[in-house]
Amino acid sequence: MIQHKRKGAAGILFACLVTVMLGFGIVIPLLPFYVSHFNASGAMMGLLMAIYSIMQFIFAPLWGRLSDRVGRKPVLLIGVAGYAISFAVMAFAPNLAMLIGARALAGILSSATLPTAMAYIADTTEAKDRAKGVGMMGAAMGVGMIFGPTLGGLLAAAALPLPAGLLGLMQTMYDTDAQRTINLSVPFLFAGLLALVTLPVIHLALPESLHHSLRRDAPRPDGSRLDQLSAALKSPLGFLYMMALLLSFALANLEGVLGLYAKQQFGLGPDRIGLLMGAMGILAVIQQGFLIGPLTRRLGEEHVLQGGLIVSMFGFLGMALIHSVWGLVVFVLLFNLGNVLLQPSVTSLISQRAPADQQGAAMGSNNSFQSLGRVVGPLWAGFAYDLGPTLSFWTGALFQWIAFLYALRMLGPFWQPRPARSQAGGGNPVLPEGGEQ
Repeated sequence: MIQHKRKGAAGILFACLVTVMLGFGIVIPLLPFYVSHFNASGAMMGLLMAIYSIMQFIFAPLWGRLSDRVGRKPVLLIGVAGYAISFAVMAFAPNLAMLIGARALAGILSSATLPTAMAYIADTTEAKDRAKGVGMMGAAMGVGMIFGPTLGGLLAAAALPLPAGLLGLMQTMYDTDAQRTINLSVPFLFAGLLALVTLPVIHLALPESLHHSLRRDAPRPDGSRLDQLSAALKSPLGFLYMMALLLSFALANLEGVLGLYAKQQFGLGPDRIGLLMGAMGILAVIQQGFLIGPLTRRLGEEHVLQGGLIVSMFGFLGMALIHSVWGLVVFVLLFNLGNVLLQPSVTSLISQRAPADQQGAAMGSNNSFQSLGRVVGPLWAGFAYDLGPTLSFWTGALFQWIAFLYALRMLGPFWQPRPARSQAGGGNPVLPEGGEQ
């Protein structure tokens, strides 16, 4: 019976995280059309992308500490309810300022879900089963990020029969390439409805995992977040944390401008932008399942990391040089191939080189640097797009080249035999990355 309840709770958490990440992904192919609708700049596009991650970076630790004090279930309910409200506001936002505010609210509240869900897994699983539970949560987030952009693009482009009064309130624009009206609000309403449906399930079916006797005020960490990141950079793992930052920056740099570039340069609608981003996610899952393991066993994480940097650099260069729709698709997917090789390699190296009793802190620092990359990447991409449509691609290639030279210096040249695997991490398994785009 206990095992059955645990499986049921894990299923509810899985659905909760899928809902949150679907909402995050649904937004991505729509933002370029909001930018055009409100006659805004590329810099505003970057801010719309980044504000969500900024709020998550600030508030995720606060929600985690609150769940230690009041329990997991109330925090999850607050996060999902506020998430639904923020999406309703985004659906009917009359101006860019309100849209940015609603995106910030979504980031603040959705950041309650991931740390609380992970804490729930820790409450309800034994240490030997924890990797499996965390892996399932990572898979839930992956499902949301794969299907979210595709779903958002298709819903925006669909000719849905809506009540006249509701249709009058919705944000719409005319897609001159596809010769049809785009319903910008429909995907936001869909995401908000999903969150509303999830709420009663959490309230009625999810048991509280943290007993009253275990609730406490978690100690506040010494120093600010920036002080902690600075200390991490000075540690023996500082090089790998910097790599995590650069790699996250490169991906966020691309995601921050890809939709706007595809729309304004090639006239792609939200459905085709969403399909392209969905293809990136599906191919990433296939590559992670069938490519990374054999490559890592044959070459080692160090060499896979260096090769991934070269592949993704050529992806950026192709996007900057080849000005056609199919050229864009080919080189976006080439970049994606390289990027898929990078993140697991860096995470694995951090896990191997961190002491066995500091694995949690090392993974936390890794996530923090990735979050910083997701903040800076879109901000830079939007600013660069205003200066030149392909400037963010050129700078992305430059940063990948710098990272490659840095990796050569710190890990040794790729033509040398692979180094012996470090045992410092105690052979701990590498857990899947969640991410928040």
